[in-house]
Amino acid sequence: MVKKILFILFLSVSFTAFSQKKTVDNLSTAPNPFTSVTNITFNSVSNSSVILTVRNVLGKTVFKKTYNTTSGKNKIPFYKNDLATGMYIYSIQNNKKVISKRFVIK
Repeated sequence: MVKKILFILFLSVSFTAFSQKKTVDNLSTAPNPFTSVTNITFNSVSNSSVILTVRNVLGKTVFKKTYNTTSGKNKIPFYKNDLATGMYIYSIQNNKKVISKRFVIK
């Protein structure tokens, strides 16, 4: 009986987690790799605010800023400034989701 209850609880939690509406998707950068500036693009289903965070490969945050987005396709220019060449992990976070990817500075 306990196994059945746990199984039903597991299924209900799984369906709830997988049925959540995606609020941010299609995250990408172009050009990648880049030398001075790249454009971070993503789709948003509603007007909201997102946090763009860039970390080096050691996990140290080297850039963090909040942006307001509109429903549909959004584009955020990212400037290298004083960052060294190498690979970085960038992430877009809203109140429901975090998406991370990599870019390379030449």
